[in-house]
Amino acid sequence: MLNFTKMTGLGNDYIYIDCTNGKNLKNIPEMAKELSDRHFGIGADGLILIDKADDGKSDFKMRIFNSDGSEAEMCGNGIRCVGKFIHDNKMADSDKISIETLAGVKKLKILEDEYGNCNEVIVDMGEPIFHDKNIPYQVYEPFTKDLDLNIEGEKMRFTVLSMGNPHAVTFVEDLDDLQIEMCGPVVENNPIFPNRTNVEFVEIIDKNNIKVRVWERGVGETFACGTGACAAVVACGLNGYTDENVTVKLPGGKLKVEWGKDNHIYMQGPATTVYEGELNL
Repeated sequence: MLNFTKMTGLGNDYIYIDCTNGKNLKNIPEMAKELSDRHFGIGADGLILIDKADDGKSDFKMRIFNSDGSEAEMCGNGIRCVGKFIHDNKMADSDKISIETLAGVKKLKILEDEYGNCNEVIVDMGEPIFHDKNIPYQVYEPFTKDLDLNIEGEKMRFTVLSMGNPHAVTFVEDLDDLQIEMCGPVVENNPIFPNRTNVEFVEIIDKNNIKVRVWERGVGETFACGTGACAAVVACGLNGYTDENVTVKLPGGKLKVEWGKDNHIYMQGPATTVYEGELNL
């Protein structure tokens, strides 16, 4: 039997498994696909494993597998839930936790309410990446914020960057009229992105508020995406649409994102435990 915890960050839900006790899981991509199936499995956007760090300096390590079995570099909503999982299971003595990821080490600040419960987490997401070979996309020239793509016969302009994982951000006048099921996968799988990409569609409300819908790589449209919200705020800032502090409204709720003076992106948002259970493998 294998214990698991179902958790969600604004509706971006994952299955969490504690591997710090030496569990040796086999064929993880296939496991992620089966467990994420919402009809025959637990149902989730993917699987997240919490383990001991390999780098000798971080407190823990997380690995993220999308519902299609592909491994992702980073997940903003997922890492907030990792922080809550560590707090709730008393796995760390400090409210400051470092997590090793494929996108580098991320630093978390656990927020407690008056009763000592953790309902929100702040994540230092690091600096946005603008070098095209690190995003990656196959336009090896000095970075410019504008990338024009032909999507279903229509030219759309994207801001391309990385928050540890690739993002292509575009601006629309009305998110409600967006046919994301049509254009999302076309952008995600465009040959210019060798590792595919997450896609953010942004509607500007004012200098401190935006609305975002996300087509997540390997998953499809999700209720929220933490790295996507951060990428959207960076793209807005680059294009002069917003200030440094922005509230991002996603279908699943709101995130607070700050582009700090140290060039780091700080994301604050909720983390919720849905239920715990046992898997019969």
